[in-house]
Amino acid sequence: MLKTVCAIFLSFSIVLLTVPATAASTTQNSSASAKKKSADKKAAAKKSGKTAAKSKRGAAASPQAKNAPRANGKMVRKVVMVRGKRRVIYVAARTAPEAPPVVSAGDRAGLNRTRDPLELKSNVVLVIDQSSSQVLLEKNSGVALPIASITKLMTSMVVIDARQDMNEVLEITTAEIDREKNTHSRLRIGAHLTRADMLHIALMSSENRAAAALGRSYPGGTPAFIAAMNAKAAELGMIGTHYVDANGLSSRNVSTASDLAKLVVAASKQPLIRQYSTDTQYVVDTGGHLQQYANTNHLVKNPDWDIGVQKTGYISEAGRCLVMQAKIQGRAIVMVFLDSKGKLSRTADAGRVRKWLAGNTPQAVGNNHAGIPES
Repeated sequence: MLKTVCAIFLSFSIVLLTVPATAASTTQNSSASAKKKSADKKAAAKKSGKTAAKSKRGAAASPQAKNAPRANGKMVRKVVMVRGKRRVIYVAARTAPEAPPVVSAGDRAGLNRTRDPLELKSNVVLVIDQSSSQVLLEKNSGVALPIASITKLMTSMVVIDARQDMNEVLEITTAEIDREKNTHSRLRIGAHLTRADMLHIALMSSENRAAAALGRSYPGGTPAFIAAMNAKAAELGMIGTHYVDANGLSSRNVSTASDLAKLVVAASKQPLIRQYSTDTQYVVDTGGHLQQYANTNHLVKNPDWDIGVQKTGYISEAGRCLVMQAKIQGRAIVMVFLDSKGKLSRTADAGRVRKWLAGNTPQAVGNNHAGIPES
């Protein structure tokens, strides 16, 4: 009996001694497990943050990011802070939307829907035989449109008619600054040129400040010069023409192809205009500084062309314009191209007309009369 009681007591003691140890061990294991889990979570979070930052950097530098849609195709470099560290990322640039292109007066009037046998790119076309005034080709020739620097052809007519001293030295002043289109000029304020040189580069290279200075130096100033331009237009029978400046920067300078053909015929009778408008290049002394100018019409350099007088013009409202008198197979031909699209389209149109005329006899190309005085 005593042995049985002692055995029970000993077993109970062992159990009492074992339970705290096991509990302590369990508690320690649980605490260690909790700490390990916490550490794992922190490591995972840190790794996740690094991965996210790396992903952002990778996305910005990846080929997909480079090829992604961008504002106007531009990306800008930006430095940001990611988890306390400086990172470089690239984001789409924010730029103002581009202004819509100016629609030409000819397109607004629907002239671009008019077709011609040669499929020319100019909205307005007139081709005549100067000797007979025979209309060889016509498209919208009676519509008045902005004429841009074709204006300078009339400017030169008024200067020559005034018989002013061509050797008189004129100065470029702030009055010649373009406040209509804000265009640039190679003639600096304070430059000095003779009237002849001003006229030369105005006709040959379409120098706007030179043309404006010619008008300002006219007796009575610019207002009197503009009045003389309109009076000359009336004298030539240019009933659809009106001028408001001497250089053509205003879209309110308007004319028709029929009127401009009359102007070309009149200008072709002036030796100075013929020479100045067809020179390929010219050097002027602006007061101790030499500047070389080139012709705005590359056809004057082409040996296949025999051009007597020419003038180009461009502003957005007018499109690309060109007037010429040229000899084609022994005939003096007057060509007018207004509101052409593309930098080379007006001269390309002239080339098509020249090729077309070379393959036709005078009787085959037209029987209309343009009402232009014979030369």
